[in-house]
Amino acid sequence: MDKVARLGLGSGVYLTAVQSERFKTGCLSVTLLTEHTKKTAALNAVLPYVLRRGTAGLPDMEAIAGRLDSLYGARIEPTLRKRGETAALGFFADFPDGDFLPGRPDLLSPTAQLLGEVLLSPATSGGRLRADYVESERDKLIEDIEAEINDKRSYAGQRLVETMFRGERYGVPKLGTAADARKISVQTLTRHYKSLIASARVEAFYCGAARPDQVARILREALADLPRGGVREMPATLVPETGDIKPRTIVERMDVTQSRLVMGFRLRGLDRARDTAAMLVFNAAFGGSAASRLFLDLRERLALCYHVSSSLDRHKRALFVSAGIDCGDFKRAREEIMKELGSIADGGLEEWELDSARRAVVSSIYSALDEPTGLEGMYLDRAVLDESLHPGELAALASTVSAEAVRDVARAAVLSHTYLLASEENDAEKV
Repeated sequence: MDKVARLGLGSGVYLTAVQSERFKTGCLSVTLLTEHTKKTAALNAVLPYVLRRGTAGLPDMEAIAGRLDSLYGARIEPTLRKRGETAALGFFADFPDGDFLPGRPDLLSPTAQLLGEVLLSPATSGGRLRADYVESERDKLIEDIEAEINDKRSYAGQRLVETMFRGERYGVPKLGTAADARKISVQTLTRHYKSLIASARVEAFYCGAARPDQVARILREALADLPRGGVREMPATLVPETGDIKPRTIVERMDVTQSRLVMGFRLRGLDRARDTAAMLVFNAAFGGSAASRLFLDLRERLALCYHVSSSLDRHKRALFVSAGIDCGDFKRAREEIMKELGSIADGGLEEWELDSARRAVVSSIYSALDEPTGLEGMYLDRAVLDESLHPGELAALASTVSAEAVRDVARAAVLSHTYLLASEENDAEKV
């Protein structure tokens, strides 16, 4: 059985170590947690990629690749994740377990040292991050932001979030905006980098055969040069619970062959800690699984959608429905989505549907636990949310969620915004 330990490594620095012999590779991540804001989103998005370009001792990617090759093909990759209104940026490393290699080499220590070097000893010029690296990665970021419109499904989801959560940090795109990215300079990024490593909360994660105390010692050495100038407390993700919600519909027209419908709901009156398992099971029953109401009824039975699904952000306590439709079916599709939600809210979920949803949630949790990357993501969520439940405990709760608890989640869902990306050729009255 895996052994899980959570240890403090210093001021605002924490390690979650999963000692396991189930895998032939080990993984190690170091993540900086900071507030996700419009001012810093693009800076956070570009920083890990600039740092990965070179260090003081390994000044370019070729030199870093050579060092990784000497570690039996270990990898260190930049990461950027948005968890509610928290930005999580840093690096994820994986490497072979030395027990499966000739001579049983220790790869954890040198991989951790290299990861620490990438984070804390970047290639610089004149005391600042290298201008050519900053400018190159900034331009790539701008290209990535401007290319988001090419993925219409993702674009529609982001537009819904931007409009529904305007004025809230959650509404800021994960990568920031192209306009903000263009403002990035060597000076602004260097200043932001120094501020982050001095004051951001640091979450490290390890999964592998090493003992937690051994991992802690190695990481303390690797992060020994981490400056700590007063760790900033992470503000909680804002979840408004008061005020009337007047549903709004936004229609955007573009040259598309398939219309994209996205609906956003706020889950009012729910407690994240108490109702997490119920929210997960509700989402699986509503649209988050292959046996869900939306999939079986709207797509399979009524053929209203090319695709349809729901997703849940439990950090923000928000629910989203995404569908690909013909523009002429917009009103009917929206009505049927609301009808299915109303049916669950009225207690209309059948026993086989509830059982299927429970099993889908439990299966998804245990699937994540079966690989180091999934473990890392789940424990990062747990750290950001400050949850006491282990993933296995959450799975056990999900397996016993009652029909009444699922009904209560459905009743808590209040429609806030509807976004439709429609073809320019369709008549206005069709939407």
